Amino acid sequence: MNWPAVQTVLRGHTSSVSSVSFSPDGTRIVSGSWDCTVQLWDAATGQSVGEPLQGHTDSVFSVSFSPDGTRIVSGSWDFTVRLWDAATGQSVGEPLRGHTESVNSVLFSPDGTRIVSGSDDCTVRLWDGATGQPVGKPLRGHTWPVSSVSFSPDGTRIVSGSLDSTVRLWDAATGQPVGEPLRGHTESVNSVSFSPDGTRIVSGSWDESVRLWDAATGQPVGEPLRGHTSSVNSVSFSPDGTRIISGSEDETVQLWDAAMGQPVGEPLWGHTKPVNSVSFSPDGTRIVSGSKDSTVRLWDAATGQPVGEPLRGHAMEVNSVSFLPDGTRIVSGSWDTTVRLWDAATGQPLGEPLRGHTQSVNSVSFSPDGTRIVSGSRDKTVWLWDAATGQPVGEPLRGHAMEVNSVLFSPDGTRIVSGSADKTVRLWDAVTGQPVGEPLRGHTESVSSVSFSPDGTRIVSGSWD
Repeated sequence: MNWPAVQTVLRGHTSSVSSVSFSPDGTRIVSGSWDCTVQLWDAATGQSVGEPLQGHTDSVFSVSFSPDGTRIVSGSWDFTVRLWDAATGQSVGEPLRGHTESVNSVLFSPDGTRIVSGSDDCTVRLWDGATGQPVGKPLRGHTWPVSSVSFSPDGTRIVSGSLDSTVRLWDAATGQPVGEPLRGHTESVNSVSFSPDGTRIVSGSWDESVRLWDAATGQPVGEPLRGHTSSVNSVSFSPDGTRIISGSEDETVQLWDAAMGQPVGEPLWGHTKPVNSVSFSPDGTRIVSGSKDSTVRLWDAATGQPVGEPLRGHAMEVNSVSFLPDGTRIVSGSWDTTVRLWDAATGQPLGEPLRGHTQSVNSVSFSPDGTRIVSGSRDKTVWLWDAATGQPVGEPLRGHAMEVNSVLFSPDGTRIVSGSADKTVRLWDAVTGQPVGEPLRGHTESVSSVSFSPDGTRIVSGSWD
C-alpha cells in the first residue's frame, strides 16, 4: 500500500509539538507544545478552537482528555500537572504539585476519578481527578526518569516505561509493583500503552523497536517490531486492538498489524522533523501526529488519502497563522521573512508574498474589520499591511529593543499590542502607528504572547519568566 505523503497540517504552535490526543467523541484534538501552551483543534476542519491554554511556565510534554471529554490534563517541564476545562479553556483549580522534576506523561483513569503522572524524578504519582490531591505515596522502582504511563482499560493497573530500559506494572489501588520489571529493550523506553482489552502492552524505545508484552505474565509476545531507523517516540493501539501506530525520530509514522507484528503499508511521510506523538481517533478512522517540525498532521487510517491540502509557499518554518474574521482568508508569517495571504477554501496563495521584514516573522493577525494585517518580527519591528493590496501602511513601528514575538489588534481595531524579547509589552495607535504611553514593564524574561480582553479594557501577557 503506497500512501500519499501530504495530509492535513494544523499550524499554530511556535515550537515542537510534544503530545497530541483526540477527545473521546473524536470531534476535538488537544496538543501540547514546547511553546508552553496547550491548544484545542476542530478535528473535522483542522482549525484552532479558541486561544491557546496558557498557564505552564515551561514546555508541555503530555496532554490528554478525561473520559467524558470535559477536562484536559497536561504535564510540563515546570514540574506541575494542570487541569483545564475543555469547553472554556480555563484552568481548573491550582496546579498539581509534588513531582520534583519534569512531568513527562499524564493520563486519566478510565472512570475519570484518578490521574497518573510519570516524571524525571523517577516516580509515578496518582492524583484525585476531582480535587487534585495526591493519592497515596509516589510509586518508586524505576532507577531513571519515567517517560510514559498508562492505565489498563479496567483501571486496576498502571504501566510505566522508563529511561532505565524497563517497563513496569503497578497495582493502581495499592501502588505496589505487580511482578518483575519487563525487560527486553536495550535502551530507554519512551512510550507504553495497554491494548483495549487489557491483555497486551505495547512499548516503543530508543532501540528503534516496538515490543508487545503479555499483560498477565509480563512475557514478550513474538519478536520485536522493527522497521523504524531511529528512536520510537510514541506508540498506541487502535480502538479495536488490531493495529498499532508508532511515531519515530526518523520522521515517519508507521502502522503495524498487532496480531502478526508486520508493518501495514509503507511509512507515512510528511513530517520534516521527528514525530513525538501519535494517536488514533476514537472510531479508528484517523490518525493524528505531532512533530518537532511544529505541526500537527491528520492521516486517513484506512486509505491514507489526503484530508485536505497543506498550505505551501513559504520557504521556511511557518511561525504564525490567523483567519480573517469572516473565515475566507488566512494570513501566515514565516522564518522566510514574508507574510502570505491564502484562500481558506482552496488553500491557494493570494497574490505575492508581503515583503518588508528583514528577519523571521513571528506573529501575524488581521484587524477586526479585515482590512489590515499586523505583523511582528525578529527584526524588532511591527508592520501594518493593507489586506486588499498587500502594500505596507506607513512606516514600520519601531521601539522594541529585541525581537517581537506576538502582535494583536484590539477588538475595536484602534490599538495594537506587541510583546517582545526585550521583556516589555507595548501599545500602538493603529491609525498613526505612534506608541501609546510608556512600555509596560514587569516581566523578567521574554514576552511570548499578548492578547486583549474581549471588551478591550485589559491586556494579558505571557512570558518565559
